[in-house]
Amino acid sequence: MKRMGSKQVLVPTVSCLLLLFCLGCKCLALELEATQTATLKVDASSQLARKIPDTLFGMFFEEINHAGAGGIWAELVSNRGFEAGGLHTPSNIDPWSIIGNDSSIFVATDRTSCFSRNIIALRMEVLCDECPAGVGIYNPGFWGMNIEDGKTYNLVMYVKSAEAADLTVSLASSDGLQKLASVTVPVAGTSNWTKVEQKLIAKGTNRTSRLEITSNKKGVVWFDQVSLMPSDTFKGHGFRTELISMLLDLKPRFLRFPGGCFVEGEWLRNAFRWRESIGPWEERPGHFGDVWHYWTDDGLGYYEFLQLSEDLGAAPIWVFNNGISHNDEVSTAAIAPFVKDVLDSLEFARGSANSTWGSVRAAMGHPEPFPVKYVAIGNEDCGKKYYLGNYLKFYNAIRESYPDIQMISNCDGSSKPLDHPADLYDFHVYTDSKTLFNMKGTFDKTSRTGPKAFVSEYAVWRTDAGRGSLLGSLAEAAFLTGLEKNSDIVQMASYAPLFVNDNDQTWNPDAIVFNSWQQYGTPSYWMQKFFRESSGAMIHPITISSSYSGSLAASAITWQDSGNSFLKVKIVNFGSDTVSLTISVSGLQASINALGSNATVLTSSNVKDENSFSNPNKVVPVTSQLRNAAEQMQVTLAAHSFSSFDLALAQSELVAEM
Repeated sequence: MKRMGSKQVLVPTVSCLLLLFCLGCKCLALELEATQTATLKVDASSQLARKIPDTLFGMFFEEINHAGAGGIWAELVSNRGFEAGGLHTPSNIDPWSIIGNDSSIFVATDRTSCFSRNIIALRMEVLCDECPAGVGIYNPGFWGMNIEDGKTYNLVMYVKSAEAADLTVSLASSDGLQKLASVTVPVAGTSNWTKVEQKLIAKGTNRTSRLEITSNKKGVVWFDQVSLMPSDTFKGHGFRTELISMLLDLKPRFLRFPGGCFVEGEWLRNAFRWRESIGPWEERPGHFGDVWHYWTDDGLGYYEFLQLSEDLGAAPIWVFNNGISHNDEVSTAAIAPFVKDVLDSLEFARGSANSTWGSVRAAMGHPEPFPVKYVAIGNEDCGKKYYLGNYLKFYNAIRESYPDIQMISNCDGSSKPLDHPADLYDFHVYTDSKTLFNMKGTFDKTSRTGPKAFVSEYAVWRTDAGRGSLLGSLAEAAFLTGLEKNSDIVQMASYAPLFVNDNDQTWNPDAIVFNSWQQYGTPSYWMQKFFRESSGAMIHPITISSSYSGSLAASAITWQDSGNSFLKVKIVNFGSDTVSLTISVSGLQASINALGSNATVLTSSNVKDENSFSNPNKVVPVTSQLRNAAEQMQVTLAAHSFSSFDLALAQSELVAEM
C-alpha cells in the first residue's frame, strides 16, 4: 500500500500477487487434505456369517422425567386420588386449585375415602348460597391438558354429598374463560359414595386446558379418584398413541421396565411395589418416587407394563427390587418376604388363570399368561453390603420355580468372570462422545464363555451431549456397531433414558422429547432406527483400510423383510473430513439390484445441532436412491455423519441362511 498525497490507494505489487497465489495454493492443498480415502471390504460369504441374537436391540423404560405419569400413560388428571397432598395439608393438594376465594369455598383432605388402600378424599365446602359463577376446584393435569376438537374424553369420579346438588364438570382453557366441553352431574343426597361416569366431547382445541368441577349451591361435597382419559388410547390400553407409534417405529425386541433407580428408591419405603400397582386403578395407593422427586398414582403399573410389552411385540424384562435402595438395605437373613413377593409377581405374569395371582391378572382382562422370561435382580446394586447374599436367594428360588427364566446380575462381567451364577450381566455406560466412540471395541476381548452381556443403559451425556446432539448420536452409533460385531457375547442393548417431558428435564439428554401435544426424536432416537433390522440378522466380517480409519466405525448385515433381502452396510464418520469410500463386497450368492437400493444419511451442518419443537426435523435421516449400487462402488461420507447403504439382493439370497 503506497501513500499518494492525502489519499490512500491500493496498488498490487508483484510480491502481493505472489502472496495471494501462495495463499490460494495453500487453501487448495487444505481442501484436498480435507477429503480422505478409505476402502471398506465386506465378506458376505455364508461360511463367515453369524446370526445376531433376535433380542439384540430393544428399549428401556424408566419412570423418570415424567415419562409415564404425564407421558405415555394418557391419564390427564395429576394426583387424581388426592393422595399426594397427604393429611391435614389443604394447601398442598397440588396441582389442584380452587375456583373462587376463601370467602366462598374451603377445601381440605380427610380420611373418608371408600377405598381401603388409598384412604384420602377431598372435602369441598361451598360457603356461598347461589354463587353466581359457581365455585369449585380445577386440575391442570401435567402442565396443561391437551384437549382437541371433536375428541371424546372419559370422565370417572367418585362423589358423595349429604344433600342433593348439581355439579358442573367442564373442560376449559387455563384461565377458565374458554369452555370446550361441559356436563351437569346430579349428586343424590346420600352418605354413600357414588361412581360417576360421563363422556365429554370437546368443541374446540386448547393445548393447556384444565378440568373444572364447580357448584353454585351451599353445601359439602366429597370427591375421590377423579380420572379423565382420552377415548382414543393405543389399542384401548391407556397409552398415548403418538408416543407409542414412535416406539413401534424402532421395532424393539424387548422392554426393560419400570427402572432404573425408580425400582430402588432413595429409601425402600418409596421403592416401586408391584402389588400396589395392580388391580382396579381406583384402589391403587400410588407412591412418591423419591429418586426423581414426583408422585405417581401407579395407573401405569406392573400389569400395564406387561401389556405394553405385548402391544410392542417385545419380550418383557422385569426389573425388581432386591431389598436394596440407595440408602438402606434388607439383610440376607431377612430377605425371604422379598423373595416370596417376587415369586408372586412371576405367578401373576405367568401363572394360569386358576392360580392365586394368575386369577388376579385374568380378572384384569388378560386370562392368557404373559411370557416373562427375563428378570433383573436389582439395579446398579453390585458391591453393596447385602447384594450378593440377597441375589443368591432370589436366583435359587426363581431357578427352582421357573428354570427357563434368564436372570440378570448387576455386576459387570465384561473384564473378569463373575463370582456368582447368572445368565446375563448388566453393563451401563454414560460418558462423553469421544470416549463412547472409542468404546466400540469394549467387548472384543471379553471371554466367549459364561454369561452374556446386557448393555441395558448407554448414552452420551454431560459435556458434549447438549439436549441430544448429532455428535452424541454418532458416538452411540459407533458403539452399537461394536455391539453388533460382538453379538455372540452381547445379547441385548438399550438406550437410556427413553422419554422426557419437556417440563421436567431431570435427566439430559433423552431419545424422545414431548409435551402435552407435541413430540420429536433427538438424533439419538433417529440413530436407533438404523439398527432396527439388526436383531436376528446375519452379520458379516468387514475390514477398513485407511489412514483415517481411527475416525470410522462400520458393520455389515444381511436381513430379510417380506421376501426382500438386503445387504446393509452402516458406517460412522466421526471425523471432520469428508471421506471418499470404496465399498467392496465379496461372497454374495446373488446380484445387487440398484433399482431397490438406497442410501440413508444422518448428518447436519453443525455437529452440535439438535432437534426442537420449533425445528423437529433439523437432524433426521435422509434417504435417496443408490443408483450406483454394486459389489464394487464409490460413495462419499460427509463429515460427522452416519450412513447406511441398503443394497437390494435377489430374492433367493439368504433364504437358506436365515
